Amino acid sequence: MDLQDFEGQDMYFNAELPPKVAALIEQAAECYGEGEAEKPLLRAFFLAPENLMVYVALYRFYYYQHRYSDALFIADKAMQVTGKALNLPEDWRELEKGHLGVAAIQSMGMLRFYLLALKGAGYLNLRLNRINEAIEILSKLVELDERNRLGAGMLLDIAKERVIDDIAEQSENVVRLSRF
Repeated sequence: MDLQDFEGQDMYFNAELPPKVAALIEQAAECYGEGEAEKPLLRAFFLAPENLMVYVALYRFYYYQHRYSDALFIADKAMQVTGKALNLPEDWRELEKGHLGVAAIQSMGMLRFYLLALKGAGYLNLRLNRINEAIEILSKLVELDERNRLGAGMLLDIAKERVIDDIAEQSENVVRLSRF
């Protein structure tokens, strides 16, 4: 399966937004510079708790504010919503290629959204210095996406390099301490 092949599929941003939710997202965009964007985004979330455009807006807001834990929470919620709609296992660790094939028949666009949210969770764990969690997530994506169409392979390499660098640094510290 080619995870880049979603021609003719509806995308999350093609879904109709209720007018009040759309107005709140627009309000958030207008007041982003003043730091007042979170309130309208949270109101939008409570009005449309399963709308993927709202999740994207919240994720981006938290990400660009460097609030990585909050962005990770939103990525997890987005995976719950899309996973449920696609009948994917509740725990991403249980995902297998067969699940992806069935989900792709339902909606390749929504499946890509789910997998990109999972990749985002891996990246955010890396930014939060939760290297083991990042490696676990990114390894699962590499296993599922053998062609590396989502680009998780590069992030996995970076995460593994961080582990190697941490081990090397710890070894240097041990050597320094042993000299005293």
